[in-house]
Amino acid sequence: MAKFDVVVVGAGIVGLAVAREILNRRPGASVAVIDKESHVAAHQTGHNSGVIHGGIYYEPGSLKARLCVEGAALMYEYAQEHGVPHERCGKLIVAINESELPRLDELERRGRSNNVPGLRRVGAGEIRDIEPHAAGISALHAPNTGIIDYAEVARAIERELTTQGVTFHFNTTVKGISDGASCRITTDKGPIDADKVIVCAGLWSDRLARRSGADASPRVVPFRGVYLRLSKSPTPIVRGMVYPVPDPTLPFLGVHVTTHISGHVMLGPTAMLVPSRDSYRFRTMRPRDMWETATWPGTWKVARTFWRTGVDEVRLAVSKRAYVRAAAQYVPSLTVADLDGTFHSGVRAQAVDRDGTLLDDFAISQSGAVAHVRNAPSPAATSAFSLARELVDRIEG
Repeated sequence: MAKFDVVVVGAGIVGLAVAREILNRRPGASVAVIDKESHVAAHQTGHNSGVIHGGIYYEPGSLKARLCVEGAALMYEYAQEHGVPHERCGKLIVAINESELPRLDELERRGRSNNVPGLRRVGAGEIRDIEPHAAGISALHAPNTGIIDYAEVARAIERELTTQGVTFHFNTTVKGISDGASCRITTDKGPIDADKVIVCAGLWSDRLARRSGADASPRVVPFRGVYLRLSKSPTPIVRGMVYPVPDPTLPFLGVHVTTHISGHVMLGPTAMLVPSRDSYRFRTMRPRDMWETATWPGTWKVARTFWRTGVDEVRLAVSKRAYVRAAAQYVPSLTVADLDGTFHSGVRAQAVDRDGTLLDDFAISQSGAVAHVRNAPSPAATSAFSLARELVDRIEG
């Protein structure tokens, strides 16, 4: 039977960063990474917008606020050191009318409290100087916000870990984790023992936590986001990113216009409840996922509270014209003819409490020598290295 100092469950960017952090602190430690897929970055890490977030949106004092700003700096440092393509292209958050100004004021307050580098308020004229095709009455400019391919970062970390002797157990499903004199991870390929276990299972985090005896709340409810791609042109419609002022009651940022590290420009994402945790295409349905979503009391409370938002999301999902119109509010020259007909999708692991609360901050639970990441949506990829430090501090403390 295999025995390790530390086992990490989940080979997304957070899990890989955790394994790396352990070895940075304890060179020569025996570490294993387990994942049910055949490769790293199979889910949220490989299906996101690729934005290195600045830390503007998050409540000061929250884990997100602290770890995002620190994590962005660490991500740029890692990308530079390991030759991962990236760019500090900057972001505008644009208010299109006076009703949005109080929310923009609040974002500015948060950004300054969170020490977001270079953040400044700009007027209508400077909006056009920064992004000639954008329009609004006021905006926040975050020049340190950038773009990267997080799947490529994950592959770079995997190469590092392999050279340091980390054992990867791919195509291996964890059935449960028990905490006694040592931790036992039960898998479909036999047991694995460890002194400590850190679970970074993303879309399946709640399921593994329950199997390990943790509380049933929060439950992961999957939301699918779709990005539509614009045709490439010699002069892209945006130089960096242009975002709307978000609805403060939701953990989603609205349809935005984002340059990708590949050079393409994307519109999106939507945020629609879907019938499986890997519903990258809407027709993918998993009866178990559907049952767990439908029988969770929080799901129905969310539906009652945000049904109007749900209707709007369905409208965006079925109508490209409506989708483009949403982005054209702050990039007016956008038209349906600009789309190239392809799309990119991801599924967000949104944690929902029993009472219907949509968890916004990172959530970590710990029992003895086992730690579970219960909620790590955006900006988890940006924060991967700083979140890894936080997790290892807790499990090693």
